Amino acid sequence: MTERPSVPLLSDRSFIGMTATQFLGAFNDNLFKQLMLLLAIPVGAAASLEQDQQAVATIVFALPFILFSGYAGFLSDRYSKRRVIVLSKVAEIVVMLLGLFAFASFATVGYQGLLVVLFLMGMQSAFFGPGKYGILPEMLPKEQLPRANGIILMTTFLAIIFGTAAAGFLGDNFIDEMAAPEWRAIGLWKGSLICVVIAVAGTLTSLWIRRLGPAKPKLTLELDSLVIPAATRRLLAVDRPLLLALFASCVFWLVAGIAIQAVNSLGLVQLGLDKFQTSVLTASIGLGISIGAVIAGRLSHGRAEFRIVRVGLWGLVLFLGILSLSHADGTHGLGFQGSIVFLPLLGVAAGFFAIPVQVFIQDRPPKDQKGRMIAVMNFVNFIAILLSGVLYGLFDRIVQWQGWPRSAIFAMMAAIVLPLAILYRPKNQDAINQNSCDNGDEDARSDLGE
Repeated sequence: MTERPSVPLLSDRSFIGMTATQFLGAFNDNLFKQLMLLLAIPVGAAASLEQDQQAVATIVFALPFILFSGYAGFLSDRYSKRRVIVLSKVAEIVVMLLGLFAFASFATVGYQGLLVVLFLMGMQSAFFGPGKYGILPEMLPKEQLPRANGIILMTTFLAIIFGTAAAGFLGDNFIDEMAAPEWRAIGLWKGSLICVVIAVAGTLTSLWIRRLGPAKPKLTLELDSLVIPAATRRLLAVDRPLLLALFASCVFWLVAGIAIQAVNSLGLVQLGLDKFQTSVLTASIGLGISIGAVIAGRLSHGRAEFRIVRVGLWGLVLFLGILSLSHADGTHGLGFQGSIVFLPLLGVAAGFFAIPVQVFIQDRPPKDQKGRMIAVMNFVNFIAILLSGVLYGLFDRIVQWQGWPRSAIFAMMAAIVLPLAILYRPKNQDAINQNSCDNGDEDARSDLGE
């Protein structure tokens, strides 16, 4: 394996290439997905005739991660992660071209055709993910990982901000709510040209990533690699902190998946905003997460700092509770102006929660299992995202059945986070490693690569 250079993080051309590649990919994912979610929410006269289809779109996007993450993790350990990343970006160009065709042919293929493209986009992202996160420990010194993750997460959520806001702008200009359903989104093909150009740019920046050898070139594919490999199951069985961190990561993505749909519904339905304003609300969460990610990376001092996680969890409970408040007449307690303040704060809390957990999951496994561990993380996280579609659909029905305002969904999210905030009390990584040594479990230390 190529030796990792000891150079400043922001002077490392390979890290800059990885960051740019991730930024451009996240922009495309969120632009296309947000357009799908905005199309899924009926407004005006259609609201009484159609159901909110955001849950369906969320499930379709998450399903490929569940089906293919195990195989993607095998590839990222069996072959060079750089190679997997570059090929995934080439596949993104193809998917974005299909998206352009689906919008141009919307009168024929309809929303179902876009769901097919969304599924393929999820598949491409499933293969990109293990290489994207697994390559950081290979190309960077361990002490740079928290800051690197903070920068990656910050730029990812900046991409979410720009991609989500761009979707709102395109939706307002190219979605015609007064047209017949089969014609209302056909003009979006013009905007989707941006996605094709960005996919090409992301493929070019992926070539900046330095060449690395495969982590485990003799790894053979087993049937259980398509779910959770046996070696990874053994690792999780002996490493309770890693297993709990994986569960905490699932809760983060479960709530994040519900939050995006809830904010879209809050903006378009309860606040009566247009698509651009609604997308600005959704994007403001990403702004907060990017700020929280940078702060958490700075405060981590080269390790997974779990005290920050607890601050983030209680922050999530607090701000979700505030966002759930409405007046007796059904108007939102914060309105647009208040929401644009508290949604970023919610994002900051989420960044505090996510960064140390992600760093721990990246760094904890032995190096020949990192790709598969990241794939398992993707697998279980997207089970959580798929469940977020199911839960949002359930919450949506409850809100309609009870005649509650849309903001009530935020209270339901707070109820999901509260048990974790009370019960999840992990020790910092140094203490975890010391306990492992004190226990004298040679087999466990071998499995953990310690």
